[in-house]
Amino acid sequence: MNYQLNSEEVTAATFRMLEKRGVKLEGIAELVYFLQKDYVEGLTMEICLDNVQRVLTKREVQNAVLTGIQLDMLAEEGQLFNPLQDMVRHDEGLYGVDEVLALSIVNVYGSIGFTNFGYIDKLKPGILEQLNDKHDGPIHTFLDDIVGAIAAAASSRIAHANAGTS
Repeated sequence: MNYQLNSEEVTAATFRMLEKRGVKLEGIAELVYFLQKDYVEGLTMEICLDNVQRVLTKREVQNAVLTGIQLDMLAEEGQLFNPLQDMVRHDEGLYGVDEVLALSIVNVYGSIGFTNFGYIDKLKPGILEQLNDKHDGPIHTFLDDIVGAIAAAASSRIAHANAGTS
């Protein structure tokens, strides 16, 4: 028997979980604008938001978002086995699975996304600074990288659409 999940349900769950974790699409769009404003003439927040939404309709992206958020939530509840629990809770420096999951999002839109992701992951502007806060509260070990990857992927969509126009 071949199981097939309803795509609309997965899309709705993805948007719902981002919102539940405090991530507004406009915050991701601001990151996209930050990455592309110097390269795309006439770039608007509406264009950035549209590209974020389009990235989030890809099943590969949805899978990464839902998986990463679930792992963060399980870590908040202390539901992971140690030493994984401690690694995720404290976003240990040598634990790179969060970045690997995020790179699966970036990979959907080509190599320019890798440089965008590395740049924004290093700077942590806007919503990424809030998500990367390591003080007591929600655990966003995966989510901060996922949000950066969504922004990098949306930036790549814009760059590809505007290649050779500037």
